[in-house]
Amino acid sequence: MRTKSLKKNKINVVTLGCSKNVYDSEILMGQLKANNKEVVHEEEGNIVVINTCGFINNAKEESVNTILEYLQKKEEGEVDKVFVTGCLSERYKPDLEKEIPDVDQYFGTTELPNLLKALGADYKHELIGERLTTTPKNYAYLKIAEGCDRPCSFCAIPLMRGKHKSTPIEAIVIEAEKLAANGVKELILIAQDLTYYGLDLYKKRNLAELLEALVKVEGVEWIRLHYAFPTGFPMDVLDVMNREPKICNYLDIPLQHISDSILKSMRRGTTQEKTTKLLKEFRVKVPNMTIRTTLIVGYPGETEEDYQKLKDWVIDMRFERLGCFTYSHEENTHAYNLEDDVPQEVKQERANEIMEIQSQISWELNQEKIGKEFKVVIDRKEGDYFVGRTEFDSPDVDNEVLIDATKTYLKTGEFANVKITEAADFDLYAEVV
Repeated sequence: MRTKSLKKNKINVVTLGCSKNVYDSEILMGQLKANNKEVVHEEEGNIVVINTCGFINNAKEESVNTILEYLQKKEEGEVDKVFVTGCLSERYKPDLEKEIPDVDQYFGTTELPNLLKALGADYKHELIGERLTTTPKNYAYLKIAEGCDRPCSFCAIPLMRGKHKSTPIEAIVIEAEKLAANGVKELILIAQDLTYYGLDLYKKRNLAELLEALVKVEGVEWIRLHYAFPTGFPMDVLDVMNREPKICNYLDIPLQHISDSILKSMRRGTTQEKTTKLLKEFRVKVPNMTIRTTLIVGYPGETEEDYQKLKDWVIDMRFERLGCFTYSHEENTHAYNLEDDVPQEVKQERANEIMEIQSQISWELNQEKIGKEFKVVIDRKEGDYFVGRTEFDSPDVDNEVLIDATKTYLKTGEFANVKITEAADFDLYAEVV
C-alpha cells in the first residue's frame, strides 16, 4: 500500500507542444505563485500538472506517454496527484477519462479557474501579464490572440482553442512592460494567426498598430513575428518592420503547400500565383527579410505531380528557413472525410527530400555570411561555446551562432557584435568584433 508523501506540496508543471502552450503554462505558474504555492517547471514535485498537445499523431503520443509515465510515478508513491490540461485534454476528455481513469482530473484549454481550484488556488483576475517565464531570461513569448477562425481542412486547432479572440493592445503593452522590467529583451509575438489580430476588437486588422505601441516599450530590443497567414496579410506591417529597427526582419508564415489543387482542398483561400506574388512583395518591401515557412507533404490526394510542383517551388523560392511535416489524418477535421491515401513511407520520403533540399539552400545562404558582421543575442553556454542568434533566427528552430568560449567571455542574455568565420548548413561560427 502506498503512503501519501509527507513533504510540503510542490506543484510541477510539465509543458508539451508549442510556444502557445509554454505561454499558458507560464500564466498558470504565475497564478500559483500569486497564491503562495510552491511551483516548479519540469522538476520534481509531488503534484504534477501536464499541459498536453493534441495537434498531430506524434504530439498526441508524446502527451499520452507523459501521462502514463507520471501515473507510474504515482503508483510508486513518488507523486501524489496528476492533473492533465491543454489541447489533448480539451479534444479527447471523455475518451481520456475512460481510457486513463487514474488521472485525478482533466481540464480543457479554457478551464484555468477550475484547474487552479483543484490545486487549492484562486484565479486572480487582477493579474495582467504576471507570469513565471520558463524561457532563457532574454526572450519571452507574448500571446496576442487565442483561437482561430480559419477553415483549414487539416487543422484541429479551432476544435481545441475555439474562435479567434484578440487581446486588447493596452493589456499586451502592460504585459510587455512587465517582461522588460524582468530583463526580457526579445518579444516573440505568437497567436494561431497574427494577421487576424484586431478584427474582432477593432473591426480591422490591427497588427501594425500593436507593433507601433510595442516598439515604445523601454528595454525591449527585438520584436519577432511568428505564425502569420498568407491570405489577407496586412501589408502595413511591412512598413512598420522597415521603419522600426526593433522589429526583426523576420516572418514566420506557414504556407503548407503550393499546388493549386492541394491548396484548394486544404481550404487555404489562395493559389500558387497569389502566394508567390505575396512573397515577392515581401522581398521588395523588406529587402533583407528572412522568411520561415512550414510545409505539409502527403496530404490526401497529393500526386507525384503535386509533390514535384512543391519541390520545384522550394528550389525556386530559396526560403531562408523551412520545416516540413508529414500529413496527420485528424478526426473531426474537414480533411478527415478524404481518404488518407499517401502511404506513410512515401510521406516520409517526401519530407526527407524537401529537408535535404532546404539544408543545401541553407548551407549556400550561410556561406554568403562569412566575413560579415552581425548583432547576436547570447542564449546560453554549451560545452566550449556560447550559443547566440541573429535577428534572422528564432530560438529552437533556426540557425545558431557558435562563439568559442575558451577565447571570449560573454554574458548570457546580452548582445554582442560578431563576425562570421565559418558556416555549416544550420550553424554559424563567429568571433567577437
